[in-house]
Amino acid sequence: MSTDVLSLQQQAEQAGRDLDGAPALEILRWAVEHLDGPIAVAGSMQDAVLPHLVSQVVPGVDVLFLETGYHFAETLKTRDVVARDLDINIVEVKPRQTVAEQDAEYGPKLFSRDPGLCCFLRKVAPLAEALEPYAGWVTGVRREEAPTRASTPVIAWDETHQMVKINPLATWTAADVEAYQVEHGLPRNPLTLQGYPSIGCQPCTAKVAPGADPRSGRWAGRDKIECGIHL
Repeated sequence: MSTDVLSLQQQAEQAGRDLDGAPALEILRWAVEHLDGPIAVAGSMQDAVLPHLVSQVVPGVDVLFLETGYHFAETLKTRDVVARDLDINIVEVKPRQTVAEQDAEYGPKLFSRDPGLCCFLRKVAPLAEALEPYAGWVTGVRREEAPTRASTPVIAWDETHQMVKINPLATWTAADVEAYQVEHGLPRNPLTLQGYPSIGCQPCTAKVAPGADPRSGRWAGRDKIECGIHL
């Protein structure tokens, strides 16, 4: 590891400790001031909270949308509305293979036979390639979402992608997200009002019973709660 990279890693880890609990905009400003290059937002289009928040600090910020080929129609419509209404730039990130090409190589419905491989091919690997031009990336990961996210720092060194990872919503609750959504009148994915509190690809996302774990509808019935992007 070069001296510059080691120094940036140490700065990020220290900032993660110093800014824990700080306002999200302050966390984002640290990234803009300390990173020698642009940042990108990873946007799932479950809502517009994160893109809107980041655009307050970085107008016209790139929002990477993983076009897996398996999205709900509502998610694609939400993407289009967000692109129209917010001061952001949607960057569509596509896998190397279309769904048909993947089916031809691996067989149909890979998502049901090997969801881990399907997620890697259609989400993890394309995102890794798309992140290469950036100095850091911003995610909407929140600690309360799942046990795998409970210790998420607000700023961290992403060893996998060799860059700074910013998680300005890490300490937010679902109520905080909703309050921000309402305060700014932001567009939202209509599925969030129809029993889908956590939205991924259509074949792998199910409705969640009232009061159940919000992420229990992701890969329902399987011992899997993460696609691999944040692990």
